[in-house]
Amino acid sequence: MCPVPPPPSRRPGRPPRPDNAAARARLLDLATGMFAAQGVAATTIAHIAQRAGVTPAMLHYYFKSRDQLIDAVVLERIVPVIGFVWAPVPLTAEPEPDPDPAAAARRFVTEIVNRLVQSATDKPWLPSLWMHEVVNEGGQLRERVLRHLPSDRLQAFAGQIAECQRHGAITAGVEPRLVFLSILGLTLLPLATSNLWRRIWQGDPVAQSIGNEAIAAHAIAMLTGGLFAPPGPPSPSPSGR
Repeated sequence: MCPVPPPPSRRPGRPPRPDNAAARARLLDLATGMFAAQGVAATTIAHIAQRAGVTPAMLHYYFKSRDQLIDAVVLERIVPVIGFVWAPVPLTAEPEPDPDPAAAARRFVTEIVNRLVQSATDKPWLPSLWMHEVVNEGGQLRERVLRHLPSDRLQAFAGQIAECQRHGAITAGVEPRLVFLSILGLTLLPLATSNLWRRIWQGDPVAQSIGNEAIAAHAIAMLTGGLFAPPGPPSPSPSGR
């Protein structure tokens, strides 16, 4: 019987390439976090490789170019968040035959707020990345992200708000097309600027304890109740008359 030849030895000086999904996902998570922290334009392949403790060649093994890496961040990290936020809101177990459109809109707004805050809780990079690279003029991810926004869902939501407004259930001054932007402003902006407003209120222990749940509750209260409470019945005079 012929002897089995030994396996070919690896050339010295070349570390093995961990060709697996976990290594790629780790690099993608690292790049996403750095894009959020210091901006896409200021983050190079070399910076990411240095932070990961690998060579730029190793990063290029998984992502052939910087553009491919950026596309992967959008498609594999941001687009799933958009899908989660805009997934259909589940119906109640026994929907009413003729549901109140205002109640349905209120429930939808509440669900969207909770999904946005939940996404930011699970993915702390989301608020900063969205505000810096999508909202800001010249953001490096704007055009890449905009093509994945569900324009049909946005238009349907604005139509739902407008219908409620026609029935007097929503304040006349509200612009239906801006409601979703208001939701983003009341959720992602406070989350993205938490370090700033905590410094402003640094002597206030209550402000320091404001967490994501409180931000969600605040956004829902502002969107569904408004800043000012409706006027109550007039107070009785001191004489009781």
